[in-house]
Amino acid sequence: MSLELDLVPTGLARAIEELPLVDHHVHGACSHDLSRLAFEEMITESDRPVPEWMTQFDSQLGYAILRHCAPVLGLDPFCAPEEYLARRARLGAVEVNRLLLGAAGVGHWLVETGYRGEELLGPAGMAEATGVPADEVVRLESVAERVAAAGCTAASFADRFGEALEERTRTARGLKTVAAYRCGLDFDPAPPTPAEVTDAAGRWLAGGGGRVADPVLLRHLIWAGLERGLPLQFHIGYGDPDLDLRRSDPLLLRELIELAEPTGVPLLLLHCYPYQRQAGFLAQAYPNVFFDVGLGVNYTGARCVAVVAESLEVAPFAKILFSSDAWGPAELHYLGALLWRRAMARVLGDFVTEGEWSAAQAVRVAGMVGVENARRVYGL
Repeated sequence: MSLELDLVPTGLARAIEELPLVDHHVHGACSHDLSRLAFEEMITESDRPVPEWMTQFDSQLGYAILRHCAPVLGLDPFCAPEEYLARRARLGAVEVNRLLLGAAGVGHWLVETGYRGEELLGPAGMAEATGVPADEVVRLESVAERVAAAGCTAASFADRFGEALEERTRTARGLKTVAAYRCGLDFDPAPPTPAEVTDAAGRWLAGGGGRVADPVLLRHLIWAGLERGLPLQFHIGYGDPDLDLRRSDPLLLRELIELAEPTGVPLLLLHCYPYQRQAGFLAQAYPNVFFDVGLGVNYTGARCVAVVAESLEVAPFAKILFSSDAWGPAELHYLGALLWRRAMARVLGDFVTEGEWSAAQAVRVAGMVGVENARRVYGL
């Protein structure tokens, strides 16, 4: 990987290029070949069919794929989508994964397995494909839904969930909640009473279980996760239309953050776009809050420099982490790393050339955000 940034001090560009990144929130890569339709559906957060009069390649992410991924697969930059997809099909999923995942330069993957994980490489598969460690992040809602599917009563749900969570997380590095998708972040932050949990479980189970979206149950899952003591990730901001973006502002979590502070459990705000500045404030204000701009980097493409710059405005640098939130095509894993490196090199390089930072300070901050903060938070 070469950052090819002429205006960035050489030593800084090289240091960022060589970082063995810790991708602290990522999903597995596709283990099977993809049709054009399937590929295009995976390079957008929309869950609607791609209109016949357009292509998802005409987007910041699509252009980033043609610019940066094409050379990794042996093509010229800016090739046509048809040429790119034909080359991808000839190589096959295994070789595409080998090339793109290997080129990402990631030194450790923390793989969240809760969304369509059966279609993707799991932690073991990611480790095998890349030759670097991969650990699991467990989604709280998935554990609860499996407990319901296995059969339980409303009165036994809380205990059964606690037992299942303990078992599922014996080797996990972290937990995640998608409460932002299920009920929004403007929920009552206090832990529910046992009676409230039993009543809510009764309503949920009477409806057949399935997708857990009751705010009382989601609060219970979050507080059970806090009691488990592992770092707890929250989806924030940008996502598919299942999400009400207005109710995914991290400022809505302020009361929960304060209630959870005595536990000492790290709270990781994921993605955050377009709320990266709000997340930066929370990370500055509260010692238990950390954040990243993962998903926003890929989807803003050539504009990701602005997103990364905003993430560095007010938060202490020890509170910011790197993630890609890649899901599916290995292009997203590669671009998550490459675009972040390029953005950090440009932003920090400007600080150095303008005389605001020393080169040593810039190298140190890049290492903190890209590697060291995650290793400390997750105990890697």
